[in-house]
Amino acid sequence: MTELSTSAPAGALPRQRRRRPVVTVRKRPLLARINAVVVLLLAVDFASLLIAVQVADAGLTEAVVAGSALVTARVAGRVHRRRLWLSWLQDLPRSMAASGFAFAFVTGVALVTGPSGQGMSAGQWLVLVFMALSESARPWVFALGRWGRRRLRRCDRAIVVGSGESGGELIRTMARYPEFGLVPVGFVPSTSDPLPVNLPVEVFHEGLAEAIARQGAGTVVFAHSRDDDSSVVDAAITAHRLGCVTLVLPRLSALYPDRSGNDRLRSHPLVWLPGAPTARPTWWVKRTVEAVLAAVALCVLAPVIALCALAVVLESGFPVIFRQVRVGVGGRTFLLYKLRSVRQDSVDDSQTRWSVAGDRRVGPVGRFLRKSSLDELPQLWNIVRGDMALVGPRPERPVFVEEFSAVHDLYWARHRVPTGLTGLAQVHGLRGDTSIADRARYDNYYIANWSLWLDLKIVILTVGEVFCRRQR
Repeated sequence: MTELSTSAPAGALPRQRRRRPVVTVRKRPLLARINAVVVLLLAVDFASLLIAVQVADAGLTEAVVAGSALVTARVAGRVHRRRLWLSWLQDLPRSMAASGFAFAFVTGVALVTGPSGQGMSAGQWLVLVFMALSESARPWVFALGRWGRRRLRRCDRAIVVGSGESGGELIRTMARYPEFGLVPVGFVPSTSDPLPVNLPVEVFHEGLAEAIARQGAGTVVFAHSRDDDSSVVDAAITAHRLGCVTLVLPRLSALYPDRSGNDRLRSHPLVWLPGAPTARPTWWVKRTVEAVLAAVALCVLAPVIALCALAVVLESGFPVIFRQVRVGVGGRTFLLYKLRSVRQDSVDDSQTRWSVAGDRRVGPVGRFLRKSSLDELPQLWNIVRGDMALVGPRPERPVFVEEFSAVHDLYWARHRVPTGLTGLAQVHGLRGDTSIADRARYDNYYIANWSLWLDLKIVILTVGEVFCRRQR
C-alpha cells in the first residue's frame, strides 16, 4: 500500500453511498441461544467414553490415545453439529465413519507398539464399546429433540428473505413442522418479486436489520429472488453482523444432493453459510499467536528497523516514523505506523493522494524501503496493540474507504475482520495502483474461507513475495 494519493484509480465514479441504519438488536435469552440437541449429543459421547474406559479396563496411556482419537475424529467429522433434520439414520454413516477412523488409528498404534498374537488391545475394545453405547443412545437424543421442538417450542426464531412462492412455502413448512427447529416470525421481501399470498407472519418492508432487531431472530433463511447477487450477499453479511445463523435455499434445489454443510427442511434443501470468523474459538488462537509473533519480530528486527531509520534520517532528516489514519475492523479508525519513505513537503497530501509512483520526493532510500517492504515493519506495533492482524485485508484511508464503498459492491464488507499487515490480495500481486474491485473480491473470499491454515499459507506466500518478488 502507499502513503500518498493523487486521485482515485481510473473508473472510480462518485455516487451516493448507501448508509446502513444503526439498529438496536433485542438480545435473545441465554437459554434460547443454547442448542439442546448439541449439548445432549456431547453429553452422550462424554458418558459413553467414561463407561467405555471402565468396561475395557484400559490403562492411562491406552485411554488417552483412544479417547483423543475419538474426540478428534468426531469433532473433525462434525458429529455434534447444529442441525435442522434430526434423523439418526441420516446421521449414522457420518457418526460411524468418524468412530471407524478412530478405531483404525488405535489399531495402527496397537500393531506398532503391542506384541503380536495377543488379540485386540484395550484401546480397540474401548472404541468398540464407545461406538455401541453412543450409537444406541443417539436415536433417543434425536427423538427427544424432535419432541422438545414440537411440544416445548424449543425452536429458533427465523426470518425469511426473498419473494415468490419459494419464500411463502418455506414459511408455511416451518410453521407446519416445528420439529425442524425453526419458527417463522417475519418476512423481508425482495424489491422485484411479488409477495407470497396468505403469509402467517409480519412483512418487514423496512429491511432485514429492522426485522432482526424487532423480532429478536436468531436465524435468517434466504429463499429464491430475482435480486442481484450483491444485494443478497449484502443481506447475508448484515445477518452475520447482527449475530444470526444463515441458511440459503439453493438454485436448482430439486437437483441438490445431501452433502456436508447441507441440511433439510422437509423436502427443501438448505445450505448453512459459515458465520463471522471473529466469532469462532480459533480466531482467538489467531489473535494470540499473531500478537506473540509480532512482539518477538519487533525484538529480533529492532536492529534492522534502527538501520532503516538511520538511513531515512541521513537522506531526508526527521521525523522517521510516518503516521497515517486508516480504517480498521467495524469502520473504526486507528493510527498506522510506517518508516517514512517520502521527503517532507510543505503541503501534506498523504490522506488524499493515491500513489507516489514516480514522485520526485521518493529518494533512493525510500524506493528501497518501499520495494523491500521494510517500511511496513513498524506496523508490527499495530499488531501488538490490536489495531491490526498479521493477516487480513489491507487497511485504507477514510476518504478512499468512503469513495470505494460507494463505487464497488461489498467493498465495505472487508471491514468485518481486522485489517492486516499482509493479505490474500497482496500475495496475488494486488499492491499499489491495482484493481480495487479485485482486492475487494479477494478480501471477501478470505473472510468467507478463513482458517488458520489459510493464514499460514498467506504468510508463506508473503515471504516468497518479499524475497523473490518479480518486476510487474
